[in-house]
Order: sequence, then C-alpha cells, then structure tokens
Amino acid sequence: MIYYQLMSKYRFFLLIVLHALLVGCQQRQNYVHTVSGNRYAKGFEIRSENHYTVVTVFSPWQKGEVLATYYLVREDSVTTPSDGIQLHIPLQRLTATSCTHVGFLSALNRQDALIGICNPPIVYDPIVQERVANRQTADVGDAMTPNVERILQTGAEAVMVSTYAQGDAVTERLVSLGVPVIYNNEWTENDPLARAEWIRFVGTFFDMLPQADTIFNNVEKQYLTLKNTAAHNTDKRSIMSGNNFRGTWYMPSGNTYMGRLFKDAQAEYVYANDSNDFSIPMTIENVVIQFSTADVWVGAPTNTLNELSTIDERHTWFKAYQTGEVYNFLKRTTPDGANDFWESGVVHPERILNDLINILYPHLASDTLFYTKKLD
Repeated sequence: MIYYQLMSKYRFFLLIVLHALLVGCQQRQNYVHTVSGNRYAKGFEIRSENHYTVVTVFSPWQKGEVLATYYLVREDSVTTPSDGIQLHIPLQRLTATSCTHVGFLSALNRQDALIGICNPPIVYDPIVQERVANRQTADVGDAMTPNVERILQTGAEAVMVSTYAQGDAVTERLVSLGVPVIYNNEWTENDPLARAEWIRFVGTFFDMLPQADTIFNNVEKQYLTLKNTAAHNTDKRSIMSGNNFRGTWYMPSGNTYMGRLFKDAQAEYVYANDSNDFSIPMTIENVVIQFSTADVWVGAPTNTLNELSTIDERHTWFKAYQTGEVYNFLKRTTPDGANDFWESGVVHPERILNDLINILYPHLASDTLFYTKKLD
C-alpha cells in the first residue's frame, strides 16, 4: 500500500516536471497533459492528452508494472502511440465476463451496450435479464472459461475481463485474435471506496467520466458521512461472519473488503487488526472459541435459523443464533442465484455500510436494509 502511494506521488511529480519541460521547450506543439487522479483506487490511472485519453491498468501481481495501456479516441484519424490498444469511444458494443461489470454499466445506464455476458442467470439487473431473454445480449459461457467463438460472433468492440492469474488461455487467445481486452480488476482493491472508484475506469470507455465522477462523489459523500456517524458510537457491538462450509470457516482479515467495512461500521471484530488481505480459514472449533459470544452474525447462507441449524447443528452454539441476531446478504436475489450484493454493491458500498450500521446500531442509520435480511 505504501509502495503504491509513493509510486503514485512519484509519477505525479514526474508528470509535472515533464509538462513544464515540454511547455518550455516545445511551445509550438501545443502540448496538453493532465492527470485525472484517483482518491482511493490503486489499480488504474487516467490521463488526458491533446486528442486522446490514456487509461493505464497496473498489474495486481507485480507492483508498479503496467498490465495494459489503452488510448481512447473520439476520431479514428487520431494517431496514438503503438505501445497500447486504441479504442474509439464511446464504446457501443461490449462483452463482459463478470456480474460486477454489470453493476458499473447499470450505474451508468449503459446496459444497452452490453451485447454479451458470461453466466447470465447470475446477473441481477432486470434490464440485462430482459436483454438476454430478447437475445439482445448473448450468453457467452462460463466466466472462468468463456466461449471464444460466441464472443467473436457478438461483434464486440472489446471484452471486459477480470484477471485472476498472470495469464489465462482464453484471454491470450482473444488477444491473439485481435480482440481488445479491457482488464477491469476492481476486485483487487480492498478499500470499499477504492473498489467503487473503478466506475471512473468503466465510465471513461463510454466517454462518461464526468457522469462517473458525479456518481462516485455521491457514493463517497454518503459513505464518509455514515463512517463518521458510526465513529461517534462508544458502545461497540461484536460481529462475526460466514458459515461452516465443508469443515472450513472463512473469516475476513481486517485488511479485506469486508474487514474494512466492519471497521468503518465500528464493529468490534476479532481480526480487525490483522493486516493480511485474505480470508482466514478456520475450523469450527476455533470459530466457537473466538466468536461464540459475538452479538451479530452476518453473511449466513440461509433464509431461516432452522435451515442454518440443519446445515450444521453446531451453528446453534453461537450467541447470535440464540438471540436471533443472524443476517444474510440475500435480500436482493433471484431464484437462479443472482445476488445484487455482488453486483450493484460493488458500486454502492455506502448501502452495505448502512446495512451493517443498521444491524449493529439501529439508531445511527437508515431503518431500511438494502442487501441484508434478518433470518426468520
């Protein structure tokens, strides 16, 4: 994290110096170079040049290394450097591989541009579902193994993917076939606002950066207001998360996406000070030892307490179960398994934070739960 911050400041300093040098030595070129900086996200950068916009995506695995560079033009006659991908904006035909991508498109009201999607049954957005039903948006297979032939048939101007490894065969094949691949790695951000800020990344490809900025500014304002309100609460309640799945219970560390949400909601959490950025695998015995007296349980996988006890009778050992303070993130779901928590929730962490604060300290937040539901 510190490294990224230093590199970001270093790059910004170099850009200022370079700008000064070019203005002083090459006035006749009418050189324009500005950086549209992020406040939270570390995985991408947006720069405006004379006649095009440069979008840089950094590698999630090699700090400081560039994964991809995009040169976005409004006129195809514009010449751009050869070390990246030139795309004409606004994009009109996009294929996406993740429901989180749909969340960004929905926020920008650009579902009309989505002509291909992986795993359409798990997409929550009703507009996209209608487009799939009307065959305006094609099913291009599973997200982990998309059908390249179907993607090519859609005639997409670009394919938006999430990179979960340094190289995968499908992405490499798309690149070899000349299909522009847009790496949307919002999932690599642990800060909820950093993840939401990737709407600026997506918006830029649709020539909608001002609109994306407005959306994000509103999200940030509401999130920080809620965080500040919760910070004044002195009587903390404790929280636990997840469930026992095939003998292993995964608890988020303090530096994960959910861990930070717990912190911002002012929950008392056992792993709040754990700086790791991954979930911690635990046995149910260890979970009982550390969380048996937790006041609140979130992220349960069922709709009723009875179902929860049927999965594993040991779930009944927890105080939260016994007092009925168990909640899931299943309020906005479909029978096919789509869950808006993982879709619009990426863009709107303020809604998730409000839910958590509402559960922990009802007097501090809106009395309406958006993604969360109490088990019956």
